[in-house]
Amino acid sequence: MAIWIQILPGAKDPIYAQIVDQVARAIANGQLSPGDRLPAVRTLAGELVINPNTAARAYTILEQQGLVHTRTGCGTFVADPKLRDRDLAQLNVLNERIDNIITQGINLGLSQSELDEVFRSRQAKFKGRGEGGKSKNE
Repeated sequence: MAIWIQILPGAKDPIYAQIVDQVARAIANGQLSPGDRLPAVRTLAGELVINPNTAARAYTILEQQGLVHTRTGCGTFVADPKLRDRDLAQLNVLNERIDNIITQGINLGLSQSELDEVFRSRQAKFKGRGEGGKSKNE
């Protein structure tokens, strides 16, 4: 497993959020697979030249989101999506983010068909991912 995380010190998002976003994206696009081990907190902190507490906070958030699980003494691993529960609150956040993106597209003057095409082209980047997951209604 190799993941490259780039921290932008001047970015509006705090460093821990940048780590969370990049690891979540790597999981979503298949760069990280279920069972892959993430670098130890101290190793990640050393590579990124950040405080270990910042790396630990990112891992804690990833674990709360159900994307990774930690086994004491063994490390932190990417969770199997079939074993993750979908959290209604997380789905609501996703819907809000999608609404914001649609609003931005409308404000840019995009038509409905142009918005659809943008969404389809971005979704194609993740083709084959996210299939077979269980839903809350099962």
